[in-house]
Amino acid sequence: MLALAQLNRDLLRTLREHLRPLIAYHLFFTLLASLLLLPAVAWTLTHLLARFGRTVITNAEFIDILMSAGGALWLLAAVGLTFLVLYLQQAGMILVAARPRDNHLRLAFEALWWTLRRLPQLAALVVVQVGAHLLLLIPVALAIAWLYGTFLGGLDPYYVQRVRPPALWQFLAISLPLVLAWAAIAATLYFRWILALPLVAMEGLWPRPALKRSHRLTHGRKGPIALAVVGLLLLIIALPFLTTLLFDRLFTPLLWWLPERNAVLIPATLAYLTAYVLITLAITFVGIAANALLSVCLLLRLAHREPRPAPPPKGAHPGRLAWALELGVIAFALSQAWLIVNSFELRDEVAIIAHRGSSMAAPENTLAAVEQAILDGSDYVELDVRLTADDEIVLFHDRSLTRLTGDPRDLGELTREELAGFDVGSWFGDAFQGERIPGLDEALAAVRGRSALMIDLKPDPGRELALAEGVLARLHREAQLRRACHEEAPDPQAAAACGDPDVIGETRLATMSPALAREIKAREPALRVTLLAQLILPGTLDRRGFDALGLRHNRITENEIRLARRYGYEVHAWTINDRARMSQLIDLGVDAIITDRPALLAELLDDRRELGDGALLLVKLRNWLRS
Repeated sequence: MLALAQLNRDLLRTLREHLRPLIAYHLFFTLLASLLLLPAVAWTLTHLLARFGRTVITNAEFIDILMSAGGALWLLAAVGLTFLVLYLQQAGMILVAARPRDNHLRLAFEALWWTLRRLPQLAALVVVQVGAHLLLLIPVALAIAWLYGTFLGGLDPYYVQRVRPPALWQFLAISLPLVLAWAAIAATLYFRWILALPLVAMEGLWPRPALKRSHRLTHGRKGPIALAVVGLLLLIIALPFLTTLLFDRLFTPLLWWLPERNAVLIPATLAYLTAYVLITLAITFVGIAANALLSVCLLLRLAHREPRPAPPPKGAHPGRLAWALELGVIAFALSQAWLIVNSFELRDEVAIIAHRGSSMAAPENTLAAVEQAILDGSDYVELDVRLTADDEIVLFHDRSLTRLTGDPRDLGELTREELAGFDVGSWFGDAFQGERIPGLDEALAAVRGRSALMIDLKPDPGRELALAEGVLARLHREAQLRRACHEEAPDPQAAAACGDPDVIGETRLATMSPALAREIKAREPALRVTLLAQLILPGTLDRRGFDALGLRHNRITENEIRLARRYGYEVHAWTINDRARMSQLIDLGVDAIITDRPALLAELLDDRRELGDGALLLVKLRNWLRS
């Protein structure tokens, strides 16, 4: 039996004894990966995706491309190359511990060289070990796809997400055991083969004999091995969260007590951020090293009856260059802290876009929701539009009427006159009983001189261009009405109530179709078009042809903000109803936030405007830390 307590002590002792050469190797490998390996992997995967000639910005498109033969090969390449980099990193640390030398820096260089020499064996191990897990996953994925089509294929996805009908629970009840069965088999395989990587790294074995020997050595010991591996994994995952919590709850509040003078606040903030970056780097290093050393200790214990690798020879020294490297890490942390502080803009604003109106306070896509959104201070009222059977444009999100009215028919099967008989307010509350499905013309009239619309196109298949043309025609008609109103207005106050005659200039259109976005821009260059995306697969999106990119808020990164600035479009985040997350996105640099609670966002912006520069800097620091 494996003594877990003793194994943990051996692991910690090994980490302490080999700390300096492990740090040196980690720095060398990180530099190599950053300059060569990771850019090569990213270029390869992006180039492969570009060959598909397809834009992938929705979950459905992503699944479709993965279900194709080319998409499956791309996924295999992405997973394989990613794991190859990880295996190279782990193999080097295994060699550092297994082959100690008297010079730490020379040992790190040798480990890097030995690792690169074992590249063919490591690549073959990735193909066999990772490929086996993916092959096990294929029948499960196909079965789940078939079950989804059987139980949920005929239902509106948004209806499934919001209402969660019995068919969803039936689908989950059958799919979950399949997923759990795959996870159990994959975990058994992983623990059976856990010693294959150190065997390849330390003894130069090829995958087949390494996997066989790993299976033989771990036979009957998978339970204790699983406890050791899972326990270490949980600790590695928990440490970053605990560190962030410690800084957020203990150290950040201390900064609030400092005087609001840049001469004091800026150095204190730099010291704070430098410490945080250094601790984060240390946690990352310890997690990677501990995972590699655990496999070494397991192999030595099971194969050679040795508790841990031999310590470095007495008198081993780091060398002057090793000291310089470690000082370089401190300089790097300080430079990162400086860049973070200088990336904070003390004054910033975002546009408030009310999602389907104020849809937390009134039923979505109704005139009541539009009115409430205006009262809540929205810059834009976002509304979904669809075509009726008689080519009228009405406000509605779902394909079918099921979620809001209980009628299973699709909206596109009914005329506007027929739709006028439906109550879309009672589901929200008695106060809205009798609220009906409004037309786009009514929404445009409601916002005249008070706000503006962001119109989200929800076309039925094959009617995309018809819906866009109908919306453009309605906007031109609204412009005529407003010009006529201005001509007839007796005074400036009455003219202000007519609204801006430049309806095209004040309105935004949104779509999830890049082709439709380009077509709209070609017809109306002055109309601002937002391309909505659930995700963006690198190399598939032409970042021209739209004025704003509307991204799911958890997909927005600093890189997306940089790309937006480079190509000259805005970034709109959707859909956020949490005040803390709104604040984080403001500091990240988004141009607009789409929310069901526009009043909450307006209140947040007012509160931030009242803060002094020092207080706002600390708010941004806390938001950066939490994100």
